[in-house]
Amino acid sequence: MAALLLPWVLLVLLGSLLPGQGLQANPMLASEPSRRHPAPLPGGEPGGITAAPPPATAQEMHPLNKQAANHSGEGHQKHRKAFPVLDIDYDRIRIPFEISLWILLACLMKLGFHVIPSVSNIVPESCLLIVVGLLVGGLIKGVGEKPPILRSEIFFLFLLPPIILDAGYFLPLRQFTENLGTILIFAVVGTLWNAFFLGGLMYAVCQIGGSGLNHIGLLANLLFGSIISAVDPVAVLAVFEEIHINELLHILVFGESLLNDAVTVVLYHLFEEFANFEQVTIIDIILGFLSFFVVSLGGVFVGVIYGLVAAFTSRFTSHIRVIEPLFVFLYSYMAYLSAELFHLSGIMALIASGVVMRPYVEANISHKSHTTIKYFLKMWSSVSETLIFIFLGVSTVAGQHYWNWTFVISTLLFCLIARVLGVLVLTWFINKFRIVKLTPKDQFIIAYGGLRGAIAFSLCYLLDYEHFDMRDMFLTAIITVIFFTVFVQGMTIRPLVDLLAVKKKQETKRSINEEIHTQFLDHLLTGIEDICGHYGHHHWKDKLNRFNKKYVKKCLIAGERSKEPQLIAFYHKMEMKQAIELVESGGLGKIPSAVSTVSIQNINPKNVPVERVIPVLSKDKEEEIRKILRNNLQKTRQRLRSYNRHTLVADPYEEAWNQMLLRRQKARQMERSKPTYLTVPAHKLDSPTMSRARIGSDPLAYEPKPDSENLPIITIDPASPQSPESVDLSNEVPKGCGGLPPSPEEDEEGLVMRVKEPSSPGTDDVFTPGTSDSPSSQRMLRCLSDPGPRPEPEEGEPFIPKGQ
Repeated sequence: MAALLLPWVLLVLLGSLLPGQGLQANPMLASEPSRRHPAPLPGGEPGGITAAPPPATAQEMHPLNKQAANHSGEGHQKHRKAFPVLDIDYDRIRIPFEISLWILLACLMKLGFHVIPSVSNIVPESCLLIVVGLLVGGLIKGVGEKPPILRSEIFFLFLLPPIILDAGYFLPLRQFTENLGTILIFAVVGTLWNAFFLGGLMYAVCQIGGSGLNHIGLLANLLFGSIISAVDPVAVLAVFEEIHINELLHILVFGESLLNDAVTVVLYHLFEEFANFEQVTIIDIILGFLSFFVVSLGGVFVGVIYGLVAAFTSRFTSHIRVIEPLFVFLYSYMAYLSAELFHLSGIMALIASGVVMRPYVEANISHKSHTTIKYFLKMWSSVSETLIFIFLGVSTVAGQHYWNWTFVISTLLFCLIARVLGVLVLTWFINKFRIVKLTPKDQFIIAYGGLRGAIAFSLCYLLDYEHFDMRDMFLTAIITVIFFTVFVQGMTIRPLVDLLAVKKKQETKRSINEEIHTQFLDHLLTGIEDICGHYGHHHWKDKLNRFNKKYVKKCLIAGERSKEPQLIAFYHKMEMKQAIELVESGGLGKIPSAVSTVSIQNINPKNVPVERVIPVLSKDKEEEIRKILRNNLQKTRQRLRSYNRHTLVADPYEEAWNQMLLRRQKARQMERSKPTYLTVPAHKLDSPTMSRARIGSDPLAYEPKPDSENLPIITIDPASPQSPESVDLSNEVPKGCGGLPPSPEEDEEGLVMRVKEPSSPGTDDVFTPGTSDSPSSQRMLRCLSDPGPRPEPEEGEPFIPKGQ
């Protein structure tokens, strides 16, 4: 069997190796069969594979004999060039040359606008780009050429995905999730309201508008309303990023423009299909309502699947760092195309894939790959946005238009009325459930920021003339609304924001202290929901984080990064970066090793201080540090069981602990309220320290009570430096043994002041002072009446009292 197959294998190999044999892949070579392909041998096999001719002789292979062979063909002689190398062949490079020229023109225009700050501060960039497109289209049409038109396939397949991917990959997830309910209400209910309100009013206008509008039915008007009601994310991004509006308003309007794509796509395809039906039944309407959930949730599902696959693929790119950014772009674009394949929401698929893959991909890829992804996405989205606005202006000049004053003016007026009414009614309902209410200023900016753009233009351009013969009139009205919203609203929103003093975006990043306290409040609210048994969004967020850390990270993050804290991983990363910088700067070569350091110290004891290279952290590094600190703060405890205040079990140690805390607090309050003056409060015990001080200053004035004989008597040495806790209790004499009966009125304990007996007649008052004129009594009276310093001894008073 092998012997039979061997000749065929040799024939195939020879046919592929010898020139001119085998199957012809190049069609350019097929035009000269006589010159390149000799006639087959009589024994040749059919099917394009011929036997090899006999080898040529040396005379036939000589270069001088090739001229005869060139002129022996059946075809005409090849055109001879004036120069052997130079020639003009524009048709071969026309498409890539024109694409590169358009991109270069767009970038130069964008650069020129920012070079002149006086123009860019007044007029938005999108307006200037549309003006450039109008001028370029008019110039092309003036010279007799046909200007290019922004085709829907080019817009949806090549220009729109970079802008949505950039917005979804770098979406501020915290602000988006905290305001997700408000965004969904504006995106779903608001878009439905605008579509049906505008479509119904335009149908009424068409019925009373005259003979030129009577033939437009209800389905056509509803289709037109669904196209024009969607807020365009490209126009919103172009305007809102220039005015630097605060994060709340930006995420509300931009989130609405992203999520209303699902509603617009569903309504567009639904009314387009209904236009082909002879009769629309209730079942068709119900299926159309259910298709909204299929389109939106299906797009999200496709995006999540591709995001997880991209994260899993990034686990194995540690040895090939060059292709890491390519996986992010390709998987995201595949998610968009896969969603568009089944008429699902491609925008939802792009957003979901970017949000899902980002935390895991950034943990696996290198820092250079992260920088590449960031700046390439920004560059790509900026170029696409610039081309969209330029081609929008060119297509306005080149497209076919049908102007109807009634239809165009009514469309513009009803668009503004529907937007304002929808925002006011929905905000009144939303504020009943929001903690941070939307003020009238916020409502005005939300209503005024509903810009229309190229999505509406492209959707209208996709309409078929067979079913919608009024497409040109629809297109003219849509272009009018786009120009009004972009030029009038886009140019006046900046001065209106300044006039109304609307809060601007915080340019500086929040401090580490603010980040820590924000995360602390999140954990506090999670703990409150845990205690109350209320399953709010903080509870589900904590559940999702635990599931992510326990299962998902182990599958999607490579190596030990899934187990170790991110703070430690970032520390290792910074240490490695610092070591690389030391090596590249040559600083490591100046630092000796451990052995050489000892020998150098023995030779030269004087140590030369080595300057340490400390890398300067950029804004990206600071943002990464903040993110790591947010993710690695103290986590809430594990949920054991849900309980409330009615099911709490009494703690036997809780009452004793509370009593101890109350006693300590009362003691601290009494110590703080202690008077600082030198008066003796009535019916109040002195502390041992104060008693020792008073006895030391005047021993005669302080004696035990006459009726406190049965009480223990404390003998204190005034000169003793011991602390009050080490006072010795001695000479405990029972009450009543001192010669005086106890007084029932006296119930205080301790050392009290005792007044001496009056002196007998005839005694010396100087040496034996009486009750009222004794030095001790006078001194105590002065102390009680005047807490100031002790006065000088008066005349007639002995300098040294008796008994001292």
